[in-house]
Amino acid sequence: MDKRSAPQKMPYGEYKKVWESLVPLRIEMVEKNEECVHRLGDRFYYGNPYKKPAGVCNALQHVLDLYTWRSELGFPSWEEDDRGVFRIHCPDKKGTVWELRRVTPEEYEEALRMSGDDPTDEKKLGF
Repeated sequence: MDKRSAPQKMPYGEYKKVWESLVPLRIEMVEKNEECVHRLGDRFYYGNPYKKPAGVCNALQHVLDLYTWRSELGFPSWEEDDRGVFRIHCPDKKGTVWELRRVTPEEYEEALRMSGDDPTDEKKLGF
């Protein structure tokens, strides 16, 4: 299915295949300019753009929401050194910078295992 095509009637099985083709996303703090509850190097994972990670402050989540589908669908970012990453500044004028990028399902599942979550749980995987 061409993701740019106009919406059409689709059997549930095909719809499910589209969801299963989505890749996980990762955000990672790469710059910290003043006080923040998050630490440099903190990572959070999305199962998909609708399956948001717990623990991300609401202000940052609001900004990230503008870019998760762009990243998911493979739109190139404005970053000349790496078009696969979106560097997003939190709303605080002296706050943090986060990298948003697509990752492999294996990286996502490993992150879930490390956090103690069950990587085979479809709810955790966002399906």
